[in-house]
Amino acid sequence: MSSPEIRASVLDAIGETPLIRLRLASEATGCEILGKAEFMNPGQSVKDRAALYIVRDAERRGLLRPGGRIVEGTAGNTGIGLAMVAKALGYRATIVIPRTQSQEKKDAIRLMGAELVEVDAVPYSDPNNYVRYSGRLAAELDASEPAGAIWANQFDNIANRAAHAETTGPEIWRQTAGGVDGFICAVGTGGTLAGVAQALREKKPDVAIGLADPFGAALYEWYAHGELKAEGGSISEGIGQSRITANLEGLVVDYPFRISDREMLEAIFALAEHEGLVMGGSTGVNVAGAVALGHALGPGHTIVTILADYGSRYQSKLFDPAFLEARGLPAPPWLKR
Repeated sequence: MSSPEIRASVLDAIGETPLIRLRLASEATGCEILGKAEFMNPGQSVKDRAALYIVRDAERRGLLRPGGRIVEGTAGNTGIGLAMVAKALGYRATIVIPRTQSQEKKDAIRLMGAELVEVDAVPYSDPNNYVRYSGRLAAELDASEPAGAIWANQFDNIANRAAHAETTGPEIWRQTAGGVDGFICAVGTGGTLAGVAQALREKKPDVAIGLADPFGAALYEWYAHGELKAEGGSISEGIGQSRITANLEGLVVDYPFRISDREMLEAIFALAEHEGLVMGGSTGVNVAGAVALGHALGPGHTIVTILADYGSRYQSKLFDPAFLEARGLPAPPWLKR
């Protein structure tokens, strides 16, 4: 049976997500602020795209053998995406995650059938950082298992960036009929921002590219002042970077912004209360960044950002009044009912 409405597998449902007009952000800036609804991917996040491209790239290069294992260090969503792709293609997955990440994401990884390894949350400079630990584990499993193992290495594997240069960016260009004036999002690996920037700049060299960086990350200072320096901290998960990953190499950012937890929370609570979109923390950072970019560019521009994943993956944190109040952060009255 063949039909454009029938997908051959769950993998063919990745991508082609719609743009959603964000009414409050648009009204606040006089711009058209559009969110790319990446939470509508089958693994429910933007990371599905990178997961699929990383696995397909490993297959093309002969690194991933039938029955092999995929190992990755992740804050959660890439792990979910890789576990989904692995199941669909007959591979196994082992995901290494900082134990500080939300329980909902850990549960989703296990539900997808992946082995979950929790480690302490330590800086990248520490050999036991989840990314570096996963690399060593992949090497050990590759040597000991009959079908071998690969390390997905999402931070420095440029198949990640290629996923967005070849799919997300061209989709945005087509969906806006070439009318996009600016794109902005937060950085975890850098694949989304750098890949979309590459695709859009090939079509429109003067498109404005922005970075929305949480406190505790170092990229705002890098792109604003040329120094990798972090200040403060954030409760956001899966975003924030202290180094220039391979996916970020060569990226030029026109408008870097630093976004506080309060701004992030205000954005996600407003989306939930007034627009029916219950989103995660990175989406809050993205939308707050899009508003900042809208103010910088001025009224009349079309700006796109990423609606990265569902808020249900952070229900025990971002949507828990006790969690927020213990950290001096506001919880709206409707959340306390």
